[in-house]
Amino acid sequence: MTDHSARRETTGSVPADLWGEPPDHPSIHPDAVHVWNASLLLDADTIDALRDTLTPDERDRADRFHFRRHRDQFIAARGILRSILGRYLSLAPELIRFDYSSHGKPALAQQPEPLGALRFNLSHADDVALIAIARDREIGVDVERIREGVSALEIAERFFSAGEVLALRDVPEARRAEAFFNCWTRKEAYVKALGAGLSHDLGGFTVSVGTEAALLHVSESAVSSEWTLVSLVPSTGYAGAFAVSGAIREMHTWRAPGASQRSSR
Repeated sequence: MTDHSARRETTGSVPADLWGEPPDHPSIHPDAVHVWNASLLLDADTIDALRDTLTPDERDRADRFHFRRHRDQFIAARGILRSILGRYLSLAPELIRFDYSSHGKPALAQQPEPLGALRFNLSHADDVALIAIARDREIGVDVERIREGVSALEIAERFFSAGEVLALRDVPEARRAEAFFNCWTRKEAYVKALGAGLSHDLGGFTVSVGTEAALLHVSESAVSSEWTLVSLVPSTGYAGAFAVSGAIREMHTWRAPGASQRSSR
């Protein structure tokens, strides 16, 4: 088994080639973060099997997608999340139940006492998903496909902080899309960790736009050093990040098992 760990405080990054094979029964202590990198390109039989592990309301959500590809991506992401959480909880995926905050952030409805408060967050873009796991601390994760045609500066001027806009302007145009999505995923991960939802002011805090992730400034009511921000590259052409409250001593990054090429449907 290949296991990748890193000692980090408030900055860091994980490149695309540092994703190892996971243990069958992972355990996590309060000073660690586990990140799972999943491909959503699954064959038809696997999609059907994962759909069977979803609750009726999740299946209803899946069926509301107009395009089959989007429906299958939702089923794959939620099914893989259930499978991974089942490894920690020693539960069948279909037995896992979620509660939701007022802003829609999911949490485990029940979990065994020895685990403490197992926290998680899921994000997916196209056929790539990231799942971040922590214990007794808030966590958020985000992933986006890097799109070269995006109007980076125009969007930044509407939603980002003044410091982030200035930093993006200093990035050469050939690398600006990557820098923009680095910034975007870091901001989204932090907001998701807060559980604040879409109403949170994205311009009210500042993150780095370069290779190394950092939470540079937050509002007067918070302290940036109370958070760890780490950049992730799950696959070529994608940007990702997770944010977790407090410092961490180690991080494990794994590929979720069972991915295969989707057959035609």
